[in-house]
Amino acid sequence: MIFNEAEIIQLPKNFDRRGNLSVIEQNNHIPFKIERTYWIYDVPGGEVRGGHAYRNTQEFIVALSGSFEVLMDDGKSRKLFSLNRSYYGLYVPKGVWRQMQNFSTNSVALVLASTKFDLSDYIYDYKSFKENPQ
Repeated sequence: MIFNEAEIIQLPKNFDRRGNLSVIEQNNHIPFKIERTYWIYDVPGGEVRGGHAYRNTQEFIVALSGSFEVLMDDGKSRKLFSLNRSYYGLYVPKGVWRQMQNFSTNSVALVLASTKFDLSDYIYDYKSFKENPQ
């Protein structure tokens, strides 16, 4: 089952009276080289982001601010992950359908990806994904 690869990873926390600092290093804290970084913000109440799978891309998702959930589906079962601390991130392996939902007000999702943007890497049709899981 592909969910054995998906996991919440605790990032290093450097405590300081002036404010804390966390860091993410490729091939150290996450198991891939970072090729793309993007963030999702200003999500209206009730909206869902994602709703697709990748053929080749791995991701690491961090709730920099606020909270949200990531629903993951490997074609056979589903698992819900809650992100609400900036020092935790979710590793999402390739071949997993993922959907981000239940965004709190002013939440910011940081996503680190193992590939550059390539539309052909996306699987948008859930029925097709379920019939041919990666």
